[in-house]
Amino acid sequence: MKTNDNKVSREKVLQFLKKSKKPLTFLQIAGRLGLDKKERKSLKKLLRKLKKKGEIFAEKGRYLPADEVFVTGKVIPYPAGFGFLEVEGREKDIYIPHFEMEKVTAGDLVKARITKFRGKKEVRIEKVLKRGTREVIGKLEIMEDRCLLIPLDQNTHLTFDISPRDCQQIKEGTVVVAKVTRYPSPGTMPRAKIKEVVGDPEKKFLAIEILIRKHRLPTGYPQDVLAEAQRIPSSIPRKEADRRRDLRDQVCFTIDPEKARDFDDAVAIEREGDGFRLYVHIADVSYFVRTGTATDKEAYKRGFTFYLPDRALHMLPERLSADLCSLKPREERLAFTCEMVFDSNGDLMHYDLYESIIISKARLTYGEALSIIVGDPTLEKKYPQLVKPLRMMEDLYRILSKMRWDKGSIDFDLPEAEVIVDEMGEPTAVVPYERHVAHRIIEQFMISANETVAFHLENAGYPCLYRIHEPPDEERVDNLLEILTGLGYKVRKPRQFTPKFFQKIIEDFEGKKEEHLVRFLTLRAMSRAKYSPHNLGHFGLASEHYAHFTSPIRRYPDIIVHRLLKMSLRGEPPPEGIELYLEEAGEHLSKQERLADEVEWEAIDIMKARYMRSRIGEEFEGVITGVTSFGLFVEIEQTLVEGLVSLTSLKGDDFVYDEPAHRLVGVRTGKVFRLGDKVRVRVVSVDEERGKVELELTET
Repeated sequence: MKTNDNKVSREKVLQFLKKSKKPLTFLQIAGRLGLDKKERKSLKKLLRKLKKKGEIFAEKGRYLPADEVFVTGKVIPYPAGFGFLEVEGREKDIYIPHFEMEKVTAGDLVKARITKFRGKKEVRIEKVLKRGTREVIGKLEIMEDRCLLIPLDQNTHLTFDISPRDCQQIKEGTVVVAKVTRYPSPGTMPRAKIKEVVGDPEKKFLAIEILIRKHRLPTGYPQDVLAEAQRIPSSIPRKEADRRRDLRDQVCFTIDPEKARDFDDAVAIEREGDGFRLYVHIADVSYFVRTGTATDKEAYKRGFTFYLPDRALHMLPERLSADLCSLKPREERLAFTCEMVFDSNGDLMHYDLYESIIISKARLTYGEALSIIVGDPTLEKKYPQLVKPLRMMEDLYRILSKMRWDKGSIDFDLPEAEVIVDEMGEPTAVVPYERHVAHRIIEQFMISANETVAFHLENAGYPCLYRIHEPPDEERVDNLLEILTGLGYKVRKPRQFTPKFFQKIIEDFEGKKEEHLVRFLTLRAMSRAKYSPHNLGHFGLASEHYAHFTSPIRRYPDIIVHRLLKMSLRGEPPPEGIELYLEEAGEHLSKQERLADEVEWEAIDIMKARYMRSRIGEEFEGVITGVTSFGLFVEIEQTLVEGLVSLTSLKGDDFVYDEPAHRLVGVRTGKVFRLGDKVRVRVVSVDEERGKVELELTET
């Protein structure tokens, strides 16, 4: 029913409730709308109708628009039993209490009601819209009359019931993959059926196998993808070779890690007056992986190659990644070339981008390249045609590196650990990964090519999938400066953050015991780089335009950039709907990159823990990398393995957490443990499955 002035219409009431900053009672709504007795009856009917349709929400007689109370989001569980709801568009996730987590599995898309408990927001699950978990990986716990599955994946807040029949002839503790047949609900245990027996962790190291299944990573390719790869001819068609720029006689070569099997890039250099002419040849993957094919769809879905210590899960099938696309030595290969002319100061004077055909003259490792640069007679004799180009490349690198430093580019240069594994996949050593001038030469040249391509597309007014890195969040920087103050470093906060500000912080700690820690803390204060069709620049590189062009064998964003670049060079108009596609691709590929990074870090932590199992009881020198209310994180200098010294293990005093100064302080002795302090620790225990190492101080 509506009155003449339309005071109790649906639109009017919803608009009024949305404008209100707090829930309103029936009388408050009626009073503020100035309704008479008849209109109030109409309002009551309307409120009942809107509540039934889910357009408003009522709690304790107070009304609110439903879109301000109900949210849709993804469930992120935590091992302790609680969880958080990830809602698109909200900066902070919303807390899910443990009793609500009994209704859901990891990744569920749910409709939830926001409520408050003790002044803090939390949610109540109203409805599961889409299940995020179809399979669970876990360990079997077998009892006389029942069999349980204890998840090892994100569903550790649940226990699944398994039919005792399924568990016959399977040993307790065996790791299995099970299909969910009944989802959880309050008071009802979820059920699952065994789909695959992974193995007995007591007999075989299964942590990486578990990790792969936990994150549902692809280990094989669909048959249509493999069939497509097999149908590609091994030889380059004459017509294709003839239309490309022929650089087969050029002295170009690859420089990669010793264990690399796919080679994305080759480099060549010539003198150009007082300057240099640099060629960066990139594997022309987009020639082989055509838009819309099964291979293309699978590559987009994966987004990246996932690198684990004992294997790599490739974005492309081996026939492409390690053969047809790979710039193997002494074989004709199709490439996309970025040719750049730099003057003696490192300024880019001219560039050219084109499709080419090349033959790499050698496959060098980083170690071999360094040895030739410094003068190894044996390698100079083996590769006489590469000696002059490599030393010329070092000269150009140093010029470009200085120019980049002057612009404010931040070089975090953090030490990395390399896990050495045997043929059985067992870690045999954890050693620091050495980065030297040969690594830096290639990194610098790839950065230059990436910048040139992004500049070209932007300058041509053509769409591009940029690699962007936004300025850091002010709150994170405040936290960094607070920690640095605790380390005795005083710095005035600038009005505007620039790369040079952070570069100066790192520079001031060079050579000091806290150097690596400060580099890590500064990196942690940065925003995360991502992919976007909007050019927001790259803060860390102090670059105005940047895109990924140089690794199309292992990164799908590079394939997108190759395709766009080819279209722009041919003068073709951008495809219809490209803006929306690039938005969606940017979001998807940024998400997949985060997954790839997280999986790699988790795998390395697992391998480190596995390796430290044989070092239990041994003592090491370490440095405090984290201080919390529950203990100290210490990184062992020899192996770069980080472990936790729990607060309860600290002897001789009661220690309290001084949060502003990021330190632990002894109540009676005044003994202080702060970030950057060197300590001696003993390995107490390891948790291989979670990649955790427990340490204790040998003296306090």
